[in-house]
Amino acid sequence: MEITRRQKEILCQIIEEYAETAAPVGSVMLAKLFGVSSATIRAEMARLESLGLIAQPHTSAGRVPTDAGYRFYVNTLNGESEDFKDTSFTFEDSGTRMLEDGNLRRGIHALEVRVNSQSRADAAIRGAVDALVELTGNLGLATIGGQLYLAGISRLFTQPEFGDTRRVQSVAKLLDNLEPWLREAAPGEPLNIFIGQENPIGRNSEVSLIISKFRSPFSDRSYIGVLGPTRQNYSKVMSLVRHAGNMLEDILED
Repeated sequence: MEITRRQKEILCQIIEEYAETAAPVGSVMLAKLFGVSSATIRAEMARLESLGLIAQPHTSAGRVPTDAGYRFYVNTLNGESEDFKDTSFTFEDSGTRMLEDGNLRRGIHALEVRVNSQSRADAAIRGAVDALVELTGNLGLATIGGQLYLAGISRLFTQPEFGDTRRVQSVAKLLDNLEPWLREAAPGEPLNIFIGQENPIGRNSEVSLIISKFRSPFSDRSYIGVLGPTRQNYSKVMSLVRHAGNMLEDILED
């Protein structure tokens, strides 16, 4: 996939702006940001749309990321995208620099305080899940002793994407099947990210599942993570979920 530096930057800005506002991103705002004409931005957006990375919902003049656009972005965050081997550009250059963000550091500290205040393994895992709910606004989940612990369902459904009853029902069906799927599929990466249609269950739910595998007294394949709309601040959420898994594994194995 051939994509220019400016197209990469525009894609990044669309993803990050949409994560913040839940509103399609227009060419006027991007033109001001990049110091070029709206016509130039529209041409660049047309290229991104032709690549399937963004889409125009309904009759809105703005654009939103597609599942493929999010995957492109996430692969870049993980250093997996061949299209971003140009070292003169990374998403962090034009994005939120989450690894240096004070909010992220405070979030990690809050996560550590919540977990370290618990004396039992199951309570530590639950504490980590509850912290993830508060920090991300998503539904939090973890496996404890072969069972699935969920928290934050009401927080999840306050997101603007879930004003549609059909989508709520689709997510509920996904949650009903999540625990047996985790047992059967046993995702093997330290951090696993399933975006929208990539979800092996609930493909039409338009949600992303971000989970970290860790070892615990209950299993060598315990999981902790979040489930939320595909409209995510992936850099922040991935960092928090990855840290939660690493921290629990270190603490629970001592």
